[in-house]
Amino acid sequence: MSEKNIYQNPKKRFHTMIKPCGAECNLACTYCYYLHKEKLFNQPHSPRMSDYVLKLLTQQYIEGNEHDKIVFSWQGGEPTLMGINFFEKALEYQDLYWYAGKNIENTLQTNGTLLTDEWAAFLKQHNFLVGLSIDGTENLHDMHRKDKAGRGTFKRVMEGFKHLQNHKVPFTVLVTVNRHNAKKPLEVYRFLRNELGADYIQFNPCVEPVSYQNIAPNLWEETFLPKLGTPRSRPGRSESVVTKWSVEPFDWGNFLCTIFDEWCKNDLGQVLVNWFETAIAQTMKIPAQICLTGEICGKGIAIEHTGDVFSCDHYVYPEYLLGNIKNKKLVDMAFSERQQIFGFNKRNSLPQHCLNCPHGILCWGQCPRHRFLKSPEGEVGLNYLCSGFKIFYSSKKQVIRQIAAANSVGNAFIRS
Repeated sequence: MSEKNIYQNPKKRFHTMIKPCGAECNLACTYCYYLHKEKLFNQPHSPRMSDYVLKLLTQQYIEGNEHDKIVFSWQGGEPTLMGINFFEKALEYQDLYWYAGKNIENTLQTNGTLLTDEWAAFLKQHNFLVGLSIDGTENLHDMHRKDKAGRGTFKRVMEGFKHLQNHKVPFTVLVTVNRHNAKKPLEVYRFLRNELGADYIQFNPCVEPVSYQNIAPNLWEETFLPKLGTPRSRPGRSESVVTKWSVEPFDWGNFLCTIFDEWCKNDLGQVLVNWFETAIAQTMKIPAQICLTGEICGKGIAIEHTGDVFSCDHYVYPEYLLGNIKNKKLVDMAFSERQQIFGFNKRNSLPQHCLNCPHGILCWGQCPRHRFLKSPEGEVGLNYLCSGFKIFYSSKKQVIRQIAAANSVGNAFIRS
């Protein structure tokens, strides 16, 4: 795929993750990669996106995005801290700048603990798609998803979920697969499917280098990077380069394989799982369904409550600041030369170990922020989860090919 085809398409399309309350959250999850942004950027207590920034963002996002579908993705921190009035104002501005041919949608990623009947009614009325963060059964969820007093939050999340359920609010679930729940794949999956009735599940591997609070991704010293398979590349060791809650690569591979078998047996075409969906789609020569497995990245930028724009919501560090919407247009930052270099660097920085891999077209080295290992040959830029993904792709490739061969673009489990 050429650079011209991607970035110079006649219809410019980009996506924005919106952080209206910055890093503020009512929880203190062990593995949160965003809470430390409060200190990194000296955020004030209770940061809030101003009416001016909200209006400017809405105008620039709608006018600069030439595709007919525009998705406002509200994240945090915890976006429900903004209150319903803020989102009513957001909808007013969307109506103000909407014009014929534009289809505007809203998604809200939440920990669920602050959802009420009023919230659920509002979300249903305005057709929000809600992403609910939950890590499985109570014991697995409460291990890391705690409030600021150190108490588990499972029961409060389930109370919030019941409000969504009562109002028939469409939802997806997002599971952070960490060192602990990764060892219980069927317990996690069956809970989501049977107890929540989830029909779209996102499994996000929890991987953070120990330096994540101070050093931006891809700016590590080479001496920091261990070789694949060495003790430093494994969590739970004193010399490890990853946090103790990061998922073990072998466990990640087994997690995907175990759930895939269950999914094929009982849920094919009924439940969408992000990793399975994209593997099948890519095998069918359909573009990657998630950025992690795409050839390039950079089309999903992040905006903070201040109007500051960053290359990605996982790259909210000073080194990846693109500018501010108060003095630069959002579309100009999204398609700037700097952001294009950032996006194409995903493909262009692949080590030879990846270029020689038979699973390359399904993987593309995964997320660049996880590329802090050296290959067996000593080349930098190997993904921390490489061995885990190889377990999955190697053992399931034949079944994936069979499913792909038996289906077409229009089938239910493939999202265009």
